[in-house]
Amino acid sequence: MDLVSIFLVSFTIALSGALMPGTLLTAVISESAKHGFKSGPLIIIGHALTEALMIGLIILGFARFINKSQVVFYISIIGSLILFYFGTGMLISAPRLSLGSKGKPSKSSNLILLGITMSITNPYWSIWWLTIGLGLALASQKQGILAVLIFFLGHISADFGWYSAVSLGISRGKKFLSDKIYRGIIFLCGIALIGFGIYFGWSAFRSGF
Repeated sequence: MDLVSIFLVSFTIALSGALMPGTLLTAVISESAKHGFKSGPLIIIGHALTEALMIGLIILGFARFINKSQVVFYISIIGSLILFYFGTGMLISAPRLSLGSKGKPSKSSNLILLGITMSITNPYWSIWWLTIGLGLALASQKQGILAVLIFFLGHISADFGWYSAVSLGISRGKKFLSDKIYRGIIFLCGIALIGFGIYFGWSAFRSGF
């Protein structure tokens, strides 16, 4: 494939994944309602850092170690516990939240860290990179470092585009959302994270080592 094709393929595959509901979408919705449009791009910056790290590990040949069943098992268990923790925190705070109160603003670094955390604690993110992502990255690597860079740009452009759009829609919608609806959104996001955490943990124990 030429560089344009690599970008388009990477963009399309990443966008199809981003459009599916998941932990990252939940985080973007929750934070955008509280802190505005900046939440989406900043969370995706954190996500992009983990993506860049994973591509670097793949190129350096560490994928074989990461792909061991024991490593995947512990990633799943730790990830499920952290997701459960975040979800529980959202459920506890939901009844007290209000769009009318400004509250304590999140620092940019906190939102970037949230993006990193939501990525590395999602076992499916690791599995995707060790399967589909691994194949695409290695195929790009055969054409040189520039092709790998184009692959990364295509992939992360899809994430930035989609999640920024979601963040913009949620932040602009604050004027039309009642506190009741807002709390309901946060409550559902918390339930979703807990659900993801339980499912990831159950899947890990079912698969075993």
